[in-house]
Amino acid sequence: MWFTRRVLSSVAQRSQYAGQPGLFRRPQHCSLPELEPRYLQCTCCWRSRVPVAGFETLDATLAPSSAPCKDDSRPLDACYTSEQRDAILQLLNNATQSELAGVKLLRGRKSLNIVEYRTKNGPFKTLESVVNVPLLKHKSAVTVFNCILNPAKKEKKVKIQLAKFIRPEVDRSWLEEASSIVSLVCGTNKIAWTHVDRGMTVLDWQQLECPNFLRGTYMASAYLNDVSAVVELLPSADFYIIEKSSISVQNTALFPVMAHMRTVEAMLFALLEPRNSPPEANIPPRVLNMMRTPVGRHFGLMVGESRTSGAQTVQKLMTESVTQKFPRINFPPELLVKYRNSFQMGSRRGGEELCDALLQAVAFYELLSESSS
Repeated sequence: MWFTRRVLSSVAQRSQYAGQPGLFRRPQHCSLPELEPRYLQCTCCWRSRVPVAGFETLDATLAPSSAPCKDDSRPLDACYTSEQRDAILQLLNNATQSELAGVKLLRGRKSLNIVEYRTKNGPFKTLESVVNVPLLKHKSAVTVFNCILNPAKKEKKVKIQLAKFIRPEVDRSWLEEASSIVSLVCGTNKIAWTHVDRGMTVLDWQQLECPNFLRGTYMASAYLNDVSAVVELLPSADFYIIEKSSISVQNTALFPVMAHMRTVEAMLFALLEPRNSPPEANIPPRVLNMMRTPVGRHFGLMVGESRTSGAQTVQKLMTESVTQKFPRINFPPELLVKYRNSFQMGSRRGGEELCDALLQAVAFYELLSESSS
């Protein structure tokens, strides 16, 4: 009985949907929209019968109204509204080179290229014309434009505590009472030093070639001769600040340089530190180490974990000494004349050690002043 009823029901359904294609057919008077699912059919057949326009419309509805400009063939001006284009062109046409350098990807040569291009060809009239600037192509230009419209918030500068990178630790009052310091930096073939007083005036600034450094085996007597020659020229000061280089112990290729630096550092400590002071006397150490990395961070010279050249920073300090009423550090005229061409791009005078010795002295006093306030 049950089987008979099932067969008759199936026959009735077949006769009701006669004349329509498909295994499971729709009623002739179906009220469902044309784009509704087609019951249970083969997926391939179902897809082939769905109107394409319906899915294109759906995709257009779900897609964002302002798609990112990733296609190089799409004009840059079409990626932004008129207000955004005006804001971008306003900055590119009126900002100085230093202001342009504050935008992501415009540091260095690119900011200079923008200034030179608009000086030669006039202000930018369209965003598309910006890609004519050397080193600025489509993808770089998009990044620059987005950074202009959404400038990144400047991170608050972390205050560097002097006591964290001065070794050995000494009472801050001893450092504050010092009338002058000598900052020393060792290179691979020379030692440079800067004598600076508490009034931020450079009293002495020079370097000495050390011909026995890194020559053959590390002959103690040869190293002693070179280091002693430097010590004899050093002026008297309350503290001698020796740079503590940050050479990675994981790079085995730098082991000879590391051994060289540590040898010179140990000899300077031995020759400059008085040896007859009673241990119970309340006398501060005369020779201190200052870490290289925080000094570079103080002047914004760090790129990741590497420190870049301080030549431009020293040039700026020397210029400010003449042009500003209250410069960060004062240079005597004879030192300005002596070193005015030593730190220019392409100079062969090898002034990196001189730069580092000066910057270390300036950082010492400025960080000491900040930690005291």
